[in-house]
Amino acid sequence: MTQDARSTLYPLLEPYRSGRLAVGDGHEIYFEESGNRNGKPVILIHGGPGGGSNPTMRRFHDPERHRIILFDQRGCGRSTPHASLDSNTTWHLVADMERLRQELGIARWQLFGGSWGSTLALAYAQTHPDRVTEMVLRGLFTLRRSELQWFYQDGASWVFPDTFETYREHIPLAERGDMIAAYYKRLTGSDFGIKLAAAKAWSMWEGSALSLYPDPERVRQFGDDVYALAFARIECHYFVNKGFFDHDDQLLRNIDRLRHIPCTMIHGRYDMCTPIKIAWDLHKAWPEADFRIVPDAGHAMSEPGIIHELLAAGRRFARRNV
Repeated sequence: MTQDARSTLYPLLEPYRSGRLAVGDGHEIYFEESGNRNGKPVILIHGGPGGGSNPTMRRFHDPERHRIILFDQRGCGRSTPHASLDSNTTWHLVADMERLRQELGIARWQLFGGSWGSTLALAYAQTHPDRVTEMVLRGLFTLRRSELQWFYQDGASWVFPDTFETYREHIPLAERGDMIAAYYKRLTGSDFGIKLAAAKAWSMWEGSALSLYPDPERVRQFGDDVYALAFARIECHYFVNKGFFDHDDQLLRNIDRLRHIPCTMIHGRYDMCTPIKIAWDLHKAWPEADFRIVPDAGHAMSEPGIIHELLAAGRRFARRNV
């Protein structure tokens, strides 16, 4: 397919409702709704963890056919307290999504998530399979140790040695045997200056490797003080704690719980953040799901081939009666 034939995002859209939901433990999460109030419900699950939602995420579904729900997970975006790690685990977020579903009076909804958003979507669906109509997953990430080692320790560094060098050299040589642990020590310390510097180094490394082609503006945004602090602290917190899963392969191990749910999985061939082997492993475990490889894309949601496949999946599922 030529790039000219690819679908592009729906027009800019403003929410018709936004609010805050107290979810316990001192946390309040931001949420918003746009599109058709009576349309097919879809919840967009942002990445990170700690990334937060953004207005572009409203543009992946037909606003005449969908009730589009965005929310910011604990500690990030417009949720408070900012960058908090207290009572912030995968299972808290699963419970928050379920509480939000009930608050909005939705019986069942589509899950639409990429990167960490795909991880959280899988965890939610395996916990509440009867509440899910369909799943659209991008840039698959199952938070196994090998996946974390690839990006934060040794692997992607062979493809991006220039930008990885800045990330690596932020840590003294004696501590580089476990980069995640070394960053965690700095991101959770009491010295704000050290904490912020580590957050920016961590976040900008990730921002530099997201897409097939470089995007300096994205790197700049990832280096914003407020964004980087939540993004790096919350990501590192989840990674040190192994996603709060009981088993390294928990999401693959429990795939039978959602095998009946219609799903499209989309992955860029040249994804350096979450290599395509992750999606391939999930595809082999869940062959019933529709699997789409984008031949000229990396990890970013904004890449043209990824956008095309995401919109196409949305249109296919919009026609389903549930």
